[in-house]
Amino acid sequence: MKILHTADWHLGKRLDSFSRLEEQVKVMNEIIEIADNQNVDMVLVAGDLFDNFNPSTEAIELFYKTLKRLTNNGKRPVIAIAGNHDSPSFIDAPDPLARECGIILIGYPNDKVQPFALPDFKISKSVEGLIELQLENWKFPVRIMHTAYANETRLKQYLGEEKEDELNRVLAENWSEIATEHCDEKGINLLMAHLYMNKRGTELLEEPEGEKPIKIGNADMIYSDAIPPQIDYTALGHLHGFRNIGTPEKPVIYSSSPLCYSFSEAGKTKYVSLISIDDNRNLSFEKIQLTEGKPLHRKTFQDISAALEWLADNQNALVELTLESETFLSAEDRKALYQTHQGIIHLIPKLKNQSENSTDLKEINLSQDRRELFRDYFKSKHGNQEPNEDILNMFNEILNDLA
Repeated sequence: MKILHTADWHLGKRLDSFSRLEEQVKVMNEIIEIADNQNVDMVLVAGDLFDNFNPSTEAIELFYKTLKRLTNNGKRPVIAIAGNHDSPSFIDAPDPLARECGIILIGYPNDKVQPFALPDFKISKSVEGLIELQLENWKFPVRIMHTAYANETRLKQYLGEEKEDELNRVLAENWSEIATEHCDEKGINLLMAHLYMNKRGTELLEEPEGEKPIKIGNADMIYSDAIPPQIDYTALGHLHGFRNIGTPEKPVIYSSSPLCYSFSEAGKTKYVSLISIDDNRNLSFEKIQLTEGKPLHRKTFQDISAALEWLADNQNALVELTLESETFLSAEDRKALYQTHQGIIHLIPKLKNQSENSTDLKEINLSQDRRELFRDYFKSKHGNQEPNEDILNMFNEILNDLA
């Protein structure tokens, strides 16, 4: 048996004003190809399906088309849960129709999925927070304990806990109760969740840059020792880098986002996780590299010609470009940079001597010519750096308009 684990699609996400939809179409096709080429029996999508609560029409269309193709015409179950970027009610809404295609959508923590049967698989058991699937060609069932994204407030609403209870204890007790009653050694037991989880006593893992944080203080921290011992594999979403915070025998996997979504991820490789289970229920996993999508680069240059040369040679990249120089960029230099490369997301001018003499105080003569007054003000704000000709001309235009 093979199970594909992916997460953090963030369909509809933009990098500043730059749309990533074209790249997302390509990487969704790549994930579908992996599922087909590997003859995957089941797909898990561990949250952050969209990038916001009100996704665009294009993002919604890509989402449903991708899930439909992943089901292989209803032969392969696809289970997707909501993340912190998703509207739980929006994810839940198409569930009756989705089930007809073999797609199981779970928006809220502790949801109870309506049982159904298709020719190649069926939900043989469903309780709050767990489904059991029986696949046509396999003797043992697959149990999936599912916890869609849940902050402290939402968990207590759905699990009925007191306000002062910590999220870690709430989840640990709920998971333990479900696992004790429904997860035995006669089946494969998986946990699927979208949350911030870490191994107790280790360094904190950084949440993705620019993402909505879901760990605020220790009250929202979930430790991996909260996972019941019956669980064979934990499929997580939220962190965008591939990592196993469990053990080789009991993997606890963040499968990574399919694309680099911020410049803090520049140069990082993206993956999906492929779980393999033999007839004796022995489980292993491997990460499969994703290759689609534009690479992200953070580049710093001290020479405009070197920057232009690199940009010309890396046309497929998205770039955060820092230029260190003795003076500010001219309008001609900016124009040349943007004409050379269409994927410059951020252009950051940096003065080499900006920090020098920044604390020096100078008496300002308010009676002097306004142009000289502006020049002194500009130098005081920018590390004694003279304004360039473009800036002076712009100031002169403003003075002429005020005259």
